[in-house]
Amino acid sequence: MIEPTGLRARKKARTHDAIADAAISLFLAHGFDRVSINDIAAAAEVSKPTLFRYFPTKEDLVLHRFADHNGEAARVVRDREPGVPPVTALHRHFRAGLDRHEPVTGLNDHPQVVAFHRLVFTTPSLAGRLTQYMLEDEDALAGTLGTGIEARLRAAQVLAVQRVLARTNWQKIADGRSALDVHPEAVADADQAFAQL
Repeated sequence: MIEPTGLRARKKARTHDAIADAAISLFLAHGFDRVSINDIAAAAEVSKPTLFRYFPTKEDLVLHRFADHNGEAARVVRDREPGVPPVTALHRHFRAGLDRHEPVTGLNDHPQVVAFHRLVFTTPSLAGRLTQYMLEDEDALAGTLGTGIEARLRAAQVLAVQRVLARTNWQKIADGRSALDVHPEAVADADQAFAQL
């Protein structure tokens, strides 16, 4: 027999996903600033208070998709094999993401992913909120690398490199190239950028 808490958790997950999917669809169709919370609640068939229980801000309706990556760089460093330098582990992780065409690397040409990134990068409030996530990741990575200014600088450099690489890859794809076509350049760029660290 399934426990009620399991059922409750699944229902909450379905509601969360329904709200998020409705919001993203509306934002992609009409633009972030032209869609109201009322529009999203109506499309998801929930009340505004219910919507806000799942997503405290309108920006969170979009950026929750980055939640799986929060603290990722710090996890990569923490979980690396003994003897592997932190920057090497981060470089390998980024390269593996390129090979898998992970959206976070910018090297994904699925039309919805390209449109999603365009929405985030061209909406000031979303770009600002994404910067806040990156600063949190920087703090987490710095804490994993050590203490003092050297750890903070190294964390900032690594995350800046990843951000620039991902944005460059996305721009090439947004300009009409395929992920397969961009892949060799993305790998070469990543190798060069991480070597400079």
